[in-house]
Amino acid sequence: MRDKLKKLILERALKVADEPIFKLSSGKLSTYYIDLRTITLDPEGGYIIGNLIFDKIKDTEATAIGGLTLGADPIAYSTSLIAYLNKRNIRPFVVRKEPKGYGTKKQIEGNVKEGEKVFVVDDVITTGGSALKAVRVAKEYNLKVLGVIAIVDREEGGEENIRKEGLDFYPIFKISELLTAKKGE
Repeated sequence: MRDKLKKLILERALKVADEPIFKLSSGKLSTYYIDLRTITLDPEGGYIIGNLIFDKIKDTEATAIGGLTLGADPIAYSTSLIAYLNKRNIRPFVVRKEPKGYGTKKQIEGNVKEGEKVFVVDDVITTGGSALKAVRVAKEYNLKVLGVIAIVDREEGGEENIRKEGLDFYPIFKISELLTAKKGE
């Protein structure tokens, strides 16, 4: 399944230019951009990603998976569905960028309770900022974070920043592998 996901990413999500024309959320310009929502929001892509991530966490004590909205949402949903089909109850949760301004004022949505063991997911990790924000919120809610999983690591300090927080990091792909494959097309 990993090879199929790689093929989908190369065909649909990875854009490469000779000059740095892609503006990243950091404001920095890059020669490549990876739009994984073309895959995570697709039934086939979701199925593949859900299976790959479930395989990584199925033998852990995790009871939930989630991360910062929007990049993590479809990944958490697809993983939880695959877990359910495999008779494991790993529920999705969503971390809002800011606490809800009304009602319960929650920042985490989903059926998670204090003390649960969870994984934080993200589509693309650059510096790890979004994933680490989700980790901080999860810890504030007294969730035990077992690690961070990403579909693609841009290899720009994210892994180091995540590991500095004492967390394991599990990327499915490093961008160097994808860029090498893209050049070979």
